[in-house]
Amino acid sequence: MIASWVAGRTSEGPVVVYRMSLACGMSATVMNLGGTVMKLEVPGADGLLTDVICGYDGYESYLRASGYQGALIGRYANRIGGASFELEGKTYPLAPNDGKNTLHGGAVGFDRHLFEVEAEDGEEPALHLHRVSPHMEEGFPGNLDLRVTYRLGKDLSLSISYQAKTDRDTYLNLTNHMYFNLGGYASGSVLEHRLCLDADRYLPVDGELIPTGQIAPVGGTPFDFRVEKALGLDIGQVPGGYDHCFVFTERAGERMPLRAELKEPGSGRRMLMYTDQPCVQVYSGNMMRDPVPFKGGTPQTPRHAICLETQHMPDSMHHPGFTDCLLRAGQTFTTETKYQFSARKD
Repeated sequence: MIASWVAGRTSEGPVVVYRMSLACGMSATVMNLGGTVMKLEVPGADGLLTDVICGYDGYESYLRASGYQGALIGRYANRIGGASFELEGKTYPLAPNDGKNTLHGGAVGFDRHLFEVEAEDGEEPALHLHRVSPHMEEGFPGNLDLRVTYRLGKDLSLSISYQAKTDRDTYLNLTNHMYFNLGGYASGSVLEHRLCLDADRYLPVDGELIPTGQIAPVGGTPFDFRVEKALGLDIGQVPGGYDHCFVFTERAGERMPLRAELKEPGSGRRMLMYTDQPCVQVYSGNMMRDPVPFKGGTPQTPRHAICLETQHMPDSMHHPGFTDCLLRAGQTFTTETKYQFSARKD
């Protein structure tokens, strides 16, 4: 089932909120501003539904606050060092919105724009979002035609699929920036959450969180989550906390392998993440200090949530051997990530 309502208006048009729900009660609330997932209500071991992502009560707060809560990110997720890149002999300057670097698409990324939405009702409801990012928006070449689908599955999942085309060669890296707290968005620290990643390498970064160019093995480091462990177990050994790109172990023949498992012991909730993307940025909410409170007046505090942002490698255009993020004119880029939920007490 899908319900919708108009929440307000920006200079681009009306802000519309959509609530998709399954017969079991699981629901996802998404607004056309930024394609933002505002709520995701899933059952715990007690059968009660709880909203497991951080966010705000109204769209105005999303425009005032930082952090990209629940939003679609583009054109280029994560960081681009030096706020520029070269393509076919031409230099493209970008907005330095993260020190001297570009973060999550620039000064006005996809999170600040309205998307067209088509609702598909049914047992597994879906929202089909569409936006054309014009040539040179935030400095990126090409008219980019982007389509994103959010779908609720009867297997208690939220899947996000992306399709993009361009009329000029351009760099592209897409993700969603949901902040998960499986105990509930108001339940405090996520350091007791237990994480397992199918990732045998990671990208070391410099003091500005720009990759050094090295692709390092996780073995013997605090970045080894191949065996489930508490997020907080080794975080003290990582300056600033986790905000790193993990490179998935190569798996032949599987279109969307299981790549991550996140558990919250108190509620018994478990989230499995399947994706065809090569990497995930794990962010442990180190900089969650925005004065704008979360839903219900909940204050923001560091490490209140964890982000699992499936993507290609950040700053890839500056590092030979990194994943190829160049989308050629006439090509179609597609990717999908699925978050599946269950709950049980161990």
